[in-house]
Amino acid sequence: MKRTSEWNYSQEIPSDITIQIGEASYSLHKFPLISKSGYIRKLVSESNDATSDIPLIELVDIPGGSEAFELAAKFCYGINFEISVENITMLRCVAEYLEMTEDYSVGNLTGRTDSYLNDVALKSMSGAISILHISETLLPIAEKAKLVSRCIDAIAYIASKESQFCSSGRSDGSSNERVTNSSTASHLRPVVDWWAEDLTVLRIDFFQRVLIAMMARGFKQWGIGPIIMLYSQKSLRGLEIFGKGRKEIEAHEEHEKRLILETLVSLMPREKNAISVSFLSIWLKAAIYLETTVSCRFDLEKRIAMQLGQTVLDDLLIPSYSGETSFDVDTVQRIMMNYLESDLENHSGYNEQDEYYSSSSQRDVIKVGKLLESYLAEIATDRNLSVPKFICLAELMPEKSRTVEDGMYRAIDIYLKAHPFLSDADRKKVCSMMDCQKLSREARAHAAQNNRLPAQNVAQVLYYDQQRLRENMDGTGSVGSDSPSTPDKRNVYSSELYPASNEVSKLRRENEELKLEIVKLKMRIKEIEKCTVEYGVSTNSPLLNASSSPSADKPPLHRKSFLNSVSRKLGRLSPFSRADPVLTPLKDRIKLDKLRRYSIS
Repeated sequence: MKRTSEWNYSQEIPSDITIQIGEASYSLHKFPLISKSGYIRKLVSESNDATSDIPLIELVDIPGGSEAFELAAKFCYGINFEISVENITMLRCVAEYLEMTEDYSVGNLTGRTDSYLNDVALKSMSGAISILHISETLLPIAEKAKLVSRCIDAIAYIASKESQFCSSGRSDGSSNERVTNSSTASHLRPVVDWWAEDLTVLRIDFFQRVLIAMMARGFKQWGIGPIIMLYSQKSLRGLEIFGKGRKEIEAHEEHEKRLILETLVSLMPREKNAISVSFLSIWLKAAIYLETTVSCRFDLEKRIAMQLGQTVLDDLLIPSYSGETSFDVDTVQRIMMNYLESDLENHSGYNEQDEYYSSSSQRDVIKVGKLLESYLAEIATDRNLSVPKFICLAELMPEKSRTVEDGMYRAIDIYLKAHPFLSDADRKKVCSMMDCQKLSREARAHAAQNNRLPAQNVAQVLYYDQQRLRENMDGTGSVGSDSPSTPDKRNVYSSELYPASNEVSKLRRENEELKLEIVKLKMRIKEIEKCTVEYGVSTNSPLLNASSSPSADKPPLHRKSFLNSVSRKLGRLSPFSRADPVLTPLKDRIKLDKLRRYSIS
């Protein structure tokens, strides 16, 4: 280390004090130091009783170490040096430590550093963040010097000022607020601000204080979410949350990441869609992996439930680290329960005539229903999944989304195939989750030949299928419609779902024409019989005797020719093939073709 004796104005003046900082030793003069440092003045006065002519003062915990003291000593000797953003933090802390205030000298180091902070360093976002980051290594003296609080306040002020120039496109109580809160509003939000990347270098407690100060300054809630996500991506990097088992990590690192995650979850804006549901799902997986507090995990589950309509299947495939099942079914069950409760509260809070709410809510419920069906089909292959857990999750299916039961039937069929040794009672319980009346024609055809289903369910499928077939052929119901007692299900089996509906209608028209022709023929036969009775035709008539003789070379009677013509006409009207000994209706042949194409297994 260089001795400060080199800074003396005159080499003839000997040093009268020695400053020891670690391994570095400085031979200096009392007067320049005690004239500006109250702390050194106090130490020198206490060492006057010592026998040594040159007192030795040891500074153990000086902030910034020997480098900071050298700059302070230069200031005391009047040697010029440059103050910058890189050293201002160290200078301000050492000035606070050495008590270099205006009480001892006008224009002292404390005043000079404060002026630089106010006029230069804290005027920019990057400067304030850089000083705050350096302050992390100079605690607690940086807190005592109020350097941390000043940096945080400067960051919050600049951030809130810049956010005013971003058009949020929303106003409280306006009709546009609902649109902005929806999933389609993400494109209205600005990209993460350029300075958000700089905040990721901060410690989690400083980062928390900065965000709280920003929100207190009026920073928009929807702008906080992207900053939190950016910080999370950098601070939680390295967690293996997608594996089947927990990998051992160092206790210190695990504790640090657990603290970071719990803090970030507590900082989440209350606004819906402030953070994407996929990111919330990653957080939830990390929370389970790190074994965070229960309140942290429940908070994430509620937030995911609020945005469940935007969720995809991968977001719900949460690994289970308990070893019982491959996926955490209990967590998904709690998410579904939170969703149903939230949907019920929202439904009661809106007017039934609100077109926006009714349409968006219905679309959301349908998406959630399909999502749960896909999740059930995904976890159904797990051999460790018990029947009660499968049934409990299937029972949470929203009633408004159960227009067609094909997805539920597929999940049940996969579960029965993966669990071939279930008892009859358990198979009936599992199949009770499915409403056979809501199956499509293809699903009914597959279920009728599915030997994994209980006989009772197969009989129900055949009964409902035959009932609809009779209604269609008799013309008493629309194509594929349900019974009149269930008018709300009629649209499920509309003609749009079945390409063979036109052929069925054609057969029905030909059937009506055939019935009308038969009625006409019967009326004509009755007229002929009536004429025969009136003219008193007897069995002894020569004409009849001649016609009854097999050897007579006369043409057949008129009645026989008439019946032959009727038979030929009926044959032309018949829509069925004569060459086939077993008459199969066209609709049944179409259904058999669909049967071959539809297979879940």
